[in-house]
Amino acid sequence: MAGDDTPEFDGNRKLKDLERISQTKQEKEIERQLEFGLEAASSVNDRSISLFARGSQPAFAGINTFMRAPYCEDIRKVGEYEAAFLGVPFDTGTTYRSGTRFGPQAVRRISALYDGYSVDAGVDLTEELDMCDAGDVFVIPGNIEKSFDQVSAAVSHVYTSGAFPIMCGGDHSLGYPHVRGIAPHIDGNVGIIHFDRHIDMQEMDMDERMHTTPWFWTSNNHPDVLEREHSHGPGQHHDHSHMHDVGLDNCPPKNLVQIGIGGWYGSRPGSKVARERGSSVITMHDFETMGPQKTAEMALELAWKGAKAVYLSFDIDSLDPAFAPGTGTPEPGGFMPREAFEMIKIIAAEGLCGMEVVEVSPPYDVNDNTSQLACRVILDVTSAMVAACKLGHRSQVMKPE
Repeated sequence: MAGDDTPEFDGNRKLKDLERISQTKQEKEIERQLEFGLEAASSVNDRSISLFARGSQPAFAGINTFMRAPYCEDIRKVGEYEAAFLGVPFDTGTTYRSGTRFGPQAVRRISALYDGYSVDAGVDLTEELDMCDAGDVFVIPGNIEKSFDQVSAAVSHVYTSGAFPIMCGGDHSLGYPHVRGIAPHIDGNVGIIHFDRHIDMQEMDMDERMHTTPWFWTSNNHPDVLEREHSHGPGQHHDHSHMHDVGLDNCPPKNLVQIGIGGWYGSRPGSKVARERGSSVITMHDFETMGPQKTAEMALELAWKGAKAVYLSFDIDSLDPAFAPGTGTPEPGGFMPREAFEMIKIIAAEGLCGMEVVEVSPPYDVNDNTSQLACRVILDVTSAMVAACKLGHRSQVMKPE
């Protein structure tokens, strides 16, 4: 069309990029599986196949770790990797239906379907990112506060070791101990971008810190702190052992951005807190008006303003339950997967200090759809960071053009 200044489409650009990436890890993997799994029967023509399954194929065989990454059994060595998948099988904080304690294992199992090579992203995660599976945090069933302490200590260990922490829950009460494991180690403010259908910002739910409360306890500058100190003495209803634990010093509400909020459940108490503290709530109506790109750009601007790092929290129920039925509190009217993928890739390309995917409840899933989408969120985030050279070692394995 005359006067059309649309850039010429290069349909093979990503393929060309992938061609420049080495295959060293894949070649070593074949050598390893032949050494440990023995040579295949003489009738098998493909001599890269072993007798015992010791590699990524078949997808339905083998011992599951996330993306068949090495299992870091000695957690003291987690710093030898650039990223670590960390399962947090905790669902004591659920208020409707439980089952998210089985989320990490379900995501691991379905991840065997993938090989880490994406034409769409132009990334080979296997080659460009040294990732391990750090196993699961030892949570204490029935005890929220002890589990929170375990989780924060575990996340802190992974983060300070130098590996990018990828937390897979578990219910969304974990948002607070996850961030508590990272924020104290960052010299400056931490922004939080939170995808969800529920605002999760009320103070308490049924007298406990549940999956409806994480961002109340994470964000600081609480207007009720002084009131609490003056109005609630020993023996009154706020006299809990954890009540000193109000707000992380470097997680201001101005840098908390929540995307996809809406529906008909659980938002009123949290909305009051959000208004009082001045956090940013982008509802589904707002998203429909702005679209994925503008929404992501606005979230980045708000979360990064005056901050040194940004954390990504992705509740799988932000996706419409038509796509992600396996979750504890489904709410119709959420994102379509492609909308969410577009936003998280834009956000991740700016760099993150950590991420979580929560609320995958396999007992309510259909054909592993929800677990697979959770896996895709992790892959799309990490690949966007790798492509932007915010994670991994792309420059070491990609030949120059």
